[in-house]
Amino acid sequence: MLDSLPDHSAEPVHRDTVIRALNVKRYYGSGETVTRALDGISLDVYRGEYLSIMGPSGSGKSTLFNMIGGIDSPTEGMVFIDEIDVAQLDSFELAWMRCHKIGYIFQSYNILPVLTALENVTLPMLFAGMSADDARKKGVEILKKVGLGDRIFHRPYELSGGQQQRVAVARAIANDPVIILADEPTANLDVNTGREMIELLVHLKETQGITIISATHDMKMLDISDRILWISDGKIDRLEERKNLDIRIGAIDEG
Repeated sequence: MLDSLPDHSAEPVHRDTVIRALNVKRYYGSGETVTRALDGISLDVYRGEYLSIMGPSGSGKSTLFNMIGGIDSPTEGMVFIDEIDVAQLDSFELAWMRCHKIGYIFQSYNILPVLTALENVTLPMLFAGMSADDARKKGVEILKKVGLGDRIFHRPYELSGGQQQRVAVARAIANDPVIILADEPTANLDVNTGREMIELLVHLKETQGITIISATHDMKMLDISDRILWISDGKIDRLEERKNLDIRIGAIDEG
C-alpha cells in the first residue's frame, strides 16, 4: 500500500545530472501561424530521481518528452543525455541511445496484441542484438520481477489493464535503461491498480537507480516524486521539491 512506502521527499542522494536541457525551443509553422510548443526550457534532471511533470493539454509536456527521448529535435537549444548532445547523433546512434538508454511507458500500454507478454518484453532485447535464448531467459526474470511470472505466455486480451501496464513496464526496463519516460501511466487504471503501478515504479527507482520522468495528474504519483515541474505555454511555470509542498487529493499547497 502507498501508506507503507518510505519517505521519498528528500533530495536524491546522487545529484549528478543525467539530462540537461538548455534553452530548448520547438516551434511549428512560421510567421503568424507559428506554434511555440516549447519556448525556452532549461532543466537539469538528476540521476535516480523521480520527476513529475504537470500541465494542461497543449502545455508542452509531450513535446518535452519527445525532446528527451530523441524522437524530435529542438528548433533551438540543446538536450544532453549523459553529457551527449542528442542533436549531434546520426540516425544509427540515435536509435542505439533510444534502445539502450531510455524506456517508455505509455498511457495506452502500446503492447502488441498478437504477441505474448514474454514476446512483447523480449522484442527490444532482440532489436538490441541479444540472442533469442538470452532474451527469453531475461524476459522471464523481468516478468517475475513485475509480478507476472504466471502470465508470461498470455496475450494482452487475456490480461487485465493493470497486468498489461506491467508488461509495458517490463518492456521498458528490458534493456536496463537509465531513464524511464512514463506518460500518464496510471490514467487508465483503477485506484488500487494505479497504486500498485506507483509502488512498482518507486521500487525500480530505489533498487535500480532509474531516473523516472512522469507526465501525470495523479496526486498519488506526485506524492512520491522528488520534484514536480509545472509547464504552461511551453515554458516552465514552477519547479518545486516535493518536501516543500503539502499534497492532498484535489489540492497542492506550498509547505
